Amino acid sequence: MEYRYIEKRYNVMRLVSIESFAGIKGGMNGNCKDVYFLRVTGVNQTFSKDVAHMDEMQTGKMLQGQGIYSRIEAFPKNIEVDMAARYMGCYRNWLDTGRERLFTLKLDDKSGVGELLSTSCKKVLEVYHTCNLNLNESIEKNFVVKLLFWLDELALGYLQGWNPRQSMKFVAQGVTKEQEYFFCYFLTLLGIDVLLLQNEADIDDKLDTLHLSGQVTLGEKKAVTLDTYDSQRYAAKKDDSGMAAQDSSRLRTEAEQPRPRVVIPPGRHGTSQNAGQNTRQGAVRQESASQNTGAARGSGMGQQRPGGAMRELDFEELALRASSVVMITIHDERGQSIGSGSGIMIGRNGYILTNNHVARGGRFYSVRIENDDNMYKTSEIIKYNSLLDLAVIRIDRALQPLPIYRGSKPLVRGQKVVAIGSPLGLFNSVSNGIISGFRRIDDVDMIQFTAPISHGSSGGAVLNMYGEVIGVSTAGIDEGQNINLAVGYEFINTFVKGFQ
Repeated sequence: MEYRYIEKRYNVMRLVSIESFAGIKGGMNGNCKDVYFLRVTGVNQTFSKDVAHMDEMQTGKMLQGQGIYSRIEAFPKNIEVDMAARYMGCYRNWLDTGRERLFTLKLDDKSGVGELLSTSCKKVLEVYHTCNLNLNESIEKNFVVKLLFWLDELALGYLQGWNPRQSMKFVAQGVTKEQEYFFCYFLTLLGIDVLLLQNEADIDDKLDTLHLSGQVTLGEKKAVTLDTYDSQRYAAKKDDSGMAAQDSSRLRTEAEQPRPRVVIPPGRHGTSQNAGQNTRQGAVRQESASQNTGAARGSGMGQQRPGGAMRELDFEELALRASSVVMITIHDERGQSIGSGSGIMIGRNGYILTNNHVARGGRFYSVRIENDDNMYKTSEIIKYNSLLDLAVIRIDRALQPLPIYRGSKPLVRGQKVVAIGSPLGLFNSVSNGIISGFRRIDDVDMIQFTAPISHGSSGGAVLNMYGEVIGVSTAGIDEGQNINLAVGYEFINTFVKGFQ
């Protein structure tokens, strides 16, 4: 079997801790996979404990056949001369194929990774060249030899029977050397999530300006000695379930906690709503006039004037729509909060629309509703799509959904909008702005708008002046001012069809 290179989207969800890296699994849509490359700098009080828990959790999954995991404290020492000569032969063979197929000493043509390694290596060299403008054939050859040697020594298990859909995580401590850092980037091009534990020192500014990896500061930089990772320590004794006996009680306790599960709502069996399915379709079919009128009455959207014309609402009236926008807290396997986002009520039977990057990575969720003292916990992910970055979760409560715009008139630049969400955990904040443009990003049509949003706003509502949802807040560009993006109503209407 020949494995082909797949495209990557990096750091789709903002990770803020070691735990969030351990819990995330990059989705895959078509020929594109979400991959995470994160550096955590410095240490906090739980640094060593969090690493140990990550080791235990990931090894437990690996023992159950649910992924591949490893953690190293240092890269192998310099390669011996005779071994280097053999890897130079691999490099020369790559050149002889026109740089189309690349193999290592342990991964030959029977492994099926020739094209995968070749394409990934060429991409690494492109970036490596930007840091080494005087790169010549000798420097390139020595660099590729190191890449191939480290692949055989550190990543062989990931490439034997390579499967980009499974969870693959690699953790390294104290990566500051240029070539070691580029090797870690090389792994991400193979579909492997990489975490760098930079507790004592970090990469230099030259590498940082490449923006290959995300970065989170935990605290002050200082030396920390971690226990050497050894998967055999967890697998030494297995109980009847196949888990390590010495750790099985804790693993079972975690397994008993609610996990997000994909469920098909009543009445939708046999439809094309399987999780992760690409829902991009053509034009959205218009609902009948009676259905639209009913939705308007039930959702309290823009009031009708005599003759049936809608009137625009003022900002105070639009702010009342916050009662149909929720705050979603994401919890890990220990029940601790690892992030937050927003969501929009779209169906009376508990259905809430949010971003896929909000729903993904948690063990369960807590949903907060305005003017309701209860906190609604759920582990139900009804549907998700990583390309559109949309997901539907469900809670056990009757809801008052917001109407979604049906496209009676095209949206235009300069059109006024209101955004409602929970930026930085500030529950149901309301801001106003205008549509500033329309962008196509990763084959998805996005609305660019100026209403201020921040981390935590993701999944919130972008409304027109009639109180209808025209978009779901998805991303903001930190380097700019009020440059924000939302998935448009056309995709939303198709995605939530049947839930309303």
